[in-house]
Amino acid sequence: MLILASGSPRRRELLDQIGVSYKVIVSDVKEIKTARTSAELVTANAAAKAEAVAAKYPQDVVLGADTVVTWQGKVFGKLRDAADAERMLKELQGHSHEVITGMALILKGKPYTTAVSTIVTFAPMTASQIQAYVATGEPLDKAGAYAVPVQGGGPPPTLSA
Repeated sequence: MLILASGSPRRRELLDQIGVSYKVIVSDVKEIKTARTSAELVTANAAAKAEAVAAKYPQDVVLGADTVVTWQGKVFGKLRDAADAERMLKELQGHSHEVITGMALILKGKPYTTAVSTIVTFAPMTASQIQAYVATGEPLDKAGAYAVPVQGGGPPPTLSA
């Protein structure tokens, strides 16, 4: 049985899309906030989540993940509140930034980790567009305060290729 060591609805959606059977057991690990690189940060957090759950379920395969957004040396992780979401979106709008996800799979007690990244470019957004998007509640549980259009239900920030 695959165990997803994350409460993220997006991670569940991804597993559902590929038809994987799994159960969710959220880790209570406190995430680290700093590392040498953003890739190391997300990989370490993903591994810590997966290892904490795998310690309780050693016969199962456990998947942990963590995501951050980086721009101009800043790391945008989980939000504190709606004002924090507005602040992040105001900084990111009109710019390209990097989204990095770390993943850890624990199989028979052995961890396998990786990190992947992509560049996302936001078109400029007005303050009222940002406020309207934040008001949907959609960005409040996402690193960087947004979801790409295929992930969310509210009006996403305008993205350009």
